[in-house]
Amino acid sequence: MTPIMPTEGLMCWHCGNPTGITGKVFRNDTCPHCNADLRCCRGCRHFDPTRRFQCRETIESNVVDKEKANFCDMYQFREVVKRAGGVSTQGPETKDTRKKKFDDLFED
Repeated sequence: MTPIMPTEGLMCWHCGNPTGITGKVFRNDTCPHCNADLRCCRGCRHFDPTRRFQCRETIESNVVDKEKANFCDMYQFREVVKRAGGVSTQGPETKDTRKKKFDDLFED
């Protein structure tokens, strides 16, 4: 299993670098490294490309540009964990992901 490298605060959904933000994410917050908007659909924990409007929440209308800041009331930042060798996002655990983690414990 790849060790998690320690980081402080929120990490950017786009580049995986630390943003320096430790509290609430505001609409005008951007990543100091890649300038990506942080309060956007792609940075939200509810973002799911397989769902209607690409959101796990029930929303009334589609947000066309998922990478631009918006006013969605459902927004919750998505945890991004920087690991040696790359960046991975942490979404809600499902039965399948828990089973895979368990199976990975016994691989040679």
